[in-house]
This record gives sequence, C-alpha cells and structure tokens, in this order.
Amino acid sequence: MYGIQAALCDSASSGFTLLELTVSIALIGVIILVIAGALRLGYRSVESGEKRIESLERIRASLNIVDSQLQSFIPLSYEDEGETKYYFKGDQGLLQFSTNYSIWGGEKGYVVATYTVTTADNNKRILSAVETVVGTGSGRETKLFTNFDTISFAYFIKDPAEEEGKWADQWTEENVLPEKIAIRLTEGERDFTMIIPLRNHTAEKGN
Repeated sequence: MYGIQAALCDSASSGFTLLELTVSIALIGVIILVIAGALRLGYRSVESGEKRIESLERIRASLNIVDSQLQSFIPLSYEDEGETKYYFKGDQGLLQFSTNYSIWGGEKGYVVATYTVTTADNNKRILSAVETVVGTGSGRETKLFTNFDTISFAYFIKDPAEEEGKWADQWTEENVLPEKIAIRLTEGERDFTMIIPLRNHTAEKGN
C-alpha cells in the first residue's frame, strides 16, 4: 500500500514539474515577444526621428538659399519693345527676380532666379528653382522643396499715402517692387512662414 502511494506522489510531482516548465516556457515566449516589439518600435522611432531631422535640415538649407538670393536681390531691368521692365514677376505659384547670389556659386555676373510651384502625382507641392545667367541664356534647375501640402508666395506693398501696408497674392505693379516677400510651406500640422525684406526695393532701374 505504501509503495502505491509513493508511486502516485512521484507521478504527481513529475506532472507538476512539467506544468511549471510549460508555463515558464510560455512566459519566456511572451517576454521575448514584448522585448522584440519594443526593439522594433524603438528602431522605427529612431528611423522616423532621423528622417524628420533630415527633412528639417533640408527645409532649413533650402530656406537659406531662398533668403540668400532675395537678400542679394538687384533690381535689374531690360528693354521690351521700347519699354523698360524689371526682371521681377510674382504670384502665389511663381517668383522671378534678379540677384547676384548663385545657388551653385562660381557664376560670373548676375543671375535671374525663377521659383515655380508644381503639383506632383501624389498631389503634393514641389518648388523648383531655375537659375539663368543674365546675357547668356544658359540655366540650371534644382528642386528646393518636395512633398508639401501647400507652397505659396505673398508680396507686401505700402502706399506712401497709407499708414499700413498690405499683402497681395499677385504682384501687378510695373514700376514698383515689393518691400517684403513671404514664402509659406505647410505639411500636415507643420506650418513654416518666412518673411524676407527686399533691401534694394527702392533702387532706380538699371541694366
């Protein structure tokens, strides 16, 4: 009788140990899954952060280019059928002006910079820059901004008879240049607006 009870106890003890082992393996599996998920999430966060930093750096570099070209704005003019006109055009999706700052550098003389907003296949906005050397007709093109929801320009003018100026989406003046130009970029909840004064907007026309 005693032998039978001992055998039953040994059997029960063996079964309990196997159950513990099974539970332990299951818990270890769950822990491994949790750790793997956390590592995967961390990797994605780091990758997303790096992409965001890269995007912000590109925005900063491109805005510096726009700022440098506009700060170096020169009010050059040309003759068109006997009429003197500025190398300046502007609306919400296009900005053209003359400057002595080249994107690529090393250019001799003045250049005409033309910024154009276009729409990509994914309905995102792209800002391209074409730079032409005055008097040569040769030009180069690059993309400054891509994948933005909106990209637009605005122009500030102040009438001498008015105390306050106003912003316009299109520049229609022939013999006057805007005092300031604003570029606005939106991407989701991010909204960038930079206002750049034209230092030589009161200068006389000249070739």
